[in-house]
Amino acid sequence: MCVLDMPELKLFLAKIKEAEGLLKMGELKAKMKTLGDEMNASGFWDNPNRAKVVAQEYEGLKEEIDKWESLEKRTLDLIELSEVGDSTLASEIATQFVELQKEFEKNEFFLLFDGLHDKSNAIVTFHAGSGGTEAQDWAEMLARMVSRFAEKMGFKVAILSESRGQEAGIKSLMLRVTGRYAYGYLKSEHGTHRLVRISPFDAEKMRHTSFAGIEVLPEIEEGQEVDIDPKDLRIDTFMSGGKGGQSVNTTYSAVRIVHIPTGVTVQCQNERSQMQNKEVAIRILQSKLQKMKEEEDLKKMNDLRGEYKSAEWGNQIRSYVLHPYHLVKDLRSDYESTDPESVLEGELLPLSEAYLRWCKKK
Repeated sequence: MCVLDMPELKLFLAKIKEAEGLLKMGELKAKMKTLGDEMNASGFWDNPNRAKVVAQEYEGLKEEIDKWESLEKRTLDLIELSEVGDSTLASEIATQFVELQKEFEKNEFFLLFDGLHDKSNAIVTFHAGSGGTEAQDWAEMLARMVSRFAEKMGFKVAILSESRGQEAGIKSLMLRVTGRYAYGYLKSEHGTHRLVRISPFDAEKMRHTSFAGIEVLPEIEEGQEVDIDPKDLRIDTFMSGGKGGQSVNTTYSAVRIVHIPTGVTVQCQNERSQMQNKEVAIRILQSKLQKMKEEEDLKKMNDLRGEYKSAEWGNQIRSYVLHPYHLVKDLRSDYESTDPESVLEGELLPLSEAYLRWCKKK
């Protein structure tokens, strides 16, 4: 690469600016300023829950903006360095340019997050399929997989509701995953997951096939809520059976809410008080109803075009084979891995990226 003539660098700078435009960097900076002003206002910490959400969103925006600004500044510095005309710097410039390109490719991944709720937190629910202990164990393995991935990404994971299996595993589990782009990363897991393995519960060591479902919803932010008539809700309280601190198993703190018109049911049991559980359950109900509304709107649009295909969450999306060979295959993106153990340990980033790129092509 010639020091005096580096069109690659200027084209690279143009790519960075194009990416910043697609990410609406100006709007992100304006949002960060608004959040910063709110954080600096007196009485900001009077509402700890709101303050925590604002501070988290501010830090997420700052991190995203800083990495793109740093990439642009270092590219400008490299262009300036190349214009000096010192041939002894050619090797150093070429090395730095390769590093900048690698960083851009890493940051470019975020351009795939163009969904309405991709930047939101995620509500992730795991359900064991038919098959008793086998399916319940598989559901717990999936919960562990997603939790490991979330931890690797720096997201926070909290249990909202849990129903344990009698012998092993879980019948159902609901997690709240908080972090910027949590839903964008995890929406690839929405659907039915199939496992083929030698059963650890079978004395004859026979091969078994198990199914478990994952439901992934974006947590609806303030101002996006669906209007819910209180008359349409049936609210039940019951004694919590999960972890949660002193008195959680001796008071009626758990809450179950049924939205009568749709039959949607949500429950929360792991907060300390009935009021907290009710607030969380309402937020989850908001997310479910918003998702239903968006899917209904999409179905109507596709019906008009004559192209509607069922997108029910129960459709099988991925197979994990541990015997007689090792393979994970996503049936939508066709992504394959011969290392299912790593996938089950939370290495979901390649699967998430393949799914997002597949969505772009549809």
